[in-house]
Amino acid sequence: MERLLFTTTDGEEFEFIIEAQVRMSGKNYILVSEDTDEEEAEAMILEDVSGPEEEEALYVPVEDEELLDTLMPLFEEELEDAEIRN
Repeated sequence: MERLLFTTTDGEEFEFIIEAQVRMSGKNYILVSEDTDEEEAEAMILEDVSGPEEEEALYVPVEDEELLDTLMPLFEEELEDAEIRN
């Protein structure tokens, strides 16, 4: 699985594992989880909000419940065996 290092606007760094990626309505979304050995790791869906001319992707957490409800089945289908809960 691909690991990605995220840096917040205040310079704090976090490493996440990219579990799956989907594209919907011309936008890219990734499902990331904490780098942990626990069976039930915390996960979140991030939206790529960077422009096409930017060298690095800019991701923000998806907080809109309606959008999350739409994306969840897409990620579940992508992962097949995983159970994703809100």
